Amino acid sequence: MLTSVVIPNFNGENLLKSNLPFVLALGADEVIVVDDGSADDSIEIIRNFKFQISNFKLIENKKNLGFAQSVNKGVTAARGDVVVLLNTDVKPAKDLLRYVIPHFSNSKVFGVSFAESQWSWSRGFWQYGYVQHEPGLRTNKVHETFWVSGGSGAFRKSIWDKLEGFDEIYAPFYWEDVDLCYRALRRGYKLLWEPKAQVEHAHEATISKYHARSEINFVQERNQLIFIWKNITSSELIVEHWKNLFLRLLNSPGYVKIVLAALLRINRISAARRIENKEKIISDEDIFERFK
Repeated sequence: MLTSVVIPNFNGENLLKSNLPFVLALGADEVIVVDDGSADDSIEIIRNFKFQISNFKLIENKKNLGFAQSVNKGVTAARGDVVVLLNTDVKPAKDLLRYVIPHFSNSKVFGVSFAESQWSWSRGFWQYGYVQHEPGLRTNKVHETFWVSGGSGAFRKSIWDKLEGFDEIYAPFYWEDVDLCYRALRRGYKLLWEPKAQVEHAHEATISKYHARSEINFVQERNQLIFIWKNITSSELIVEHWKNLFLRLLNSPGYVKIVLAALLRINRISAARRIENKEKIISDEDIFERFK
């Protein structure tokens, strides 16, 4: 089973210097870095690593395309059966693949999430008309997870291709990995968290450099709405959502800006929702019940 590592990079020269040696030590069959229009010395650093090994590929975006599109380009170019996605701020343990790859002997496994010191498997739930997720109780055993991190996880490429990867409707960032994983769960695939696949992840090391916290929060809330409108097809849950959305608008009038921002993408949301209605085999309620 061939393994490809895909790393999106934007102005991450210091992170690349620190973490790329650990990535190369994994012994993957292929390493692909997608540079997203960096203006620092990232390209020079990447090329220096590229000349050290034969299985290294550099993809250069002429302009900044964003996280989802860059990752999609990298996965499209990958030749591995399993694609490991690592952000530049992730430092993997050398034996990571030893614990991850065996899970893919089960053809129903789509993704495996790695173990970050501060997190565990993800528990997804429905609360007050909204999809929420939070870390589950830490355990030393493999556990099902609601989603696999797009910056710290492994995915089966054949299923990724079938699902057409990250939906770029969520640009510039956040919820695209939750969305992909939810679509996989709806089609009957499995997601796992492997506690022995250790990584160090300095979250938002790049995003926080270029986006204010208020902007990040705004995008997160907008994309939460996009996720719900796109993926939740249960009539009961949708009715509950609209009731609670209305109450939120009454209590927080400023929330209307987030709603309007999501509505700007309603045509794309509606088209994707029609696909979910057609291809789902597992109900929303059954998925949330699994993580109680």
